[in-house]
Amino acid sequence: MPLRPLLHPLHPWLATVVLALGCMASPASAVIVEWVTVGNPGNAGDLPATNCWTADCGSVAYSYRISQYEVTNGQYAEFLNAKAAADPLALYNASMDSDAQGGIVRSGVSGGYSYSVKAGFDDKPVNFVSFYDALRFTNWMNNGQGGGDTETGAYTLLGGGALPSNGSQVTRAVGATIFLPSEHEWYKAAYYDGATGMFFDYPAGSNAQTACAAPTAASNSGNCVSSGVTDVGAYPGSPSPYGTFDQGGNVYEWNEQIVPGSLRGMRGGSWNFFNNASAASFAAGMRSSTGGLAQRSDLGFRIATVVPEPGSTLLMLTGLAGLVAWRFAGRRSRP
Repeated sequence: MPLRPLLHPLHPWLATVVLALGCMASPASAVIVEWVTVGNPGNAGDLPATNCWTADCGSVAYSYRISQYEVTNGQYAEFLNAKAAADPLALYNASMDSDAQGGIVRSGVSGGYSYSVKAGFDDKPVNFVSFYDALRFTNWMNNGQGGGDTETGAYTLLGGGALPSNGSQVTRAVGATIFLPSEHEWYKAAYYDGATGMFFDYPAGSNAQTACAAPTAASNSGNCVSSGVTDVGAYPGSPSPYGTFDQGGNVYEWNEQIVPGSLRGMRGGSWNFFNNASAASFAAGMRSSTGGLAQRSDLGFRIATVVPEPGSTLLMLTGLAGLVAWRFAGRRSRP
């Protein structure tokens, strides 16, 4: 099972150490993401090319990291508590409370809203989020969390409303460090096997159709049993070759792809696909929802990030090691 998505209460200096080790510069109460590295840069694309909306399906020229799990209610509630006290951008959907599959409750009045997670829903994927909610979450992450801006960073969103005035044209900014996966990044993380240079048909390292099942450690299984969302990582025997989970089930996931008609791409399987795992197939990912505004109980997202430069990582760790030693030495010297 995944680690808890929220940082436990820690002394601020220790929180800084933990977050920097995860390459996430954030305040003491922050979202922690477990990343997996997708290497083998410059891999050939999959065939047929029609599996993706653009050529070279699943070919990515660089290494990157992607979240091992879908973004959870616990993580999204931290975002809401940081940025949605009044919520002019409609980052919260009331179905998160009223629907049995939703996991977040809002309390208070506009200007003083607070958000809490329903019992047992911390580690379930957040749902009822639009494409633009997902972009704003990644902007906030990209900008260091806390009071980080939601409208600039990895993506520039114009107009100040829930539907950006440039919504149909929004693309990733040069230099973005945390972002929504592109269709090719998502596809490669789900299906590509770097050891063989081949793509699997299903995202649990198999060419056989994923089995729809209740949570299990059995291989090539996923949540497509129409019984509702499960905790992320509830199928520990079914990772992708790179080590991601639930790309073949639990909730469909937004990606950056713009498809004909100014629609936005989604991929993956879902609990709400009526015991049919075919949605998790490499060839079945060309779903979209008009304008990116869809907010459904079977739709969420995961995020991706850059791979840190080795030199900067070593320098950061060296500095953190010195900080830890200094803090503990200071404690030992006190009466």
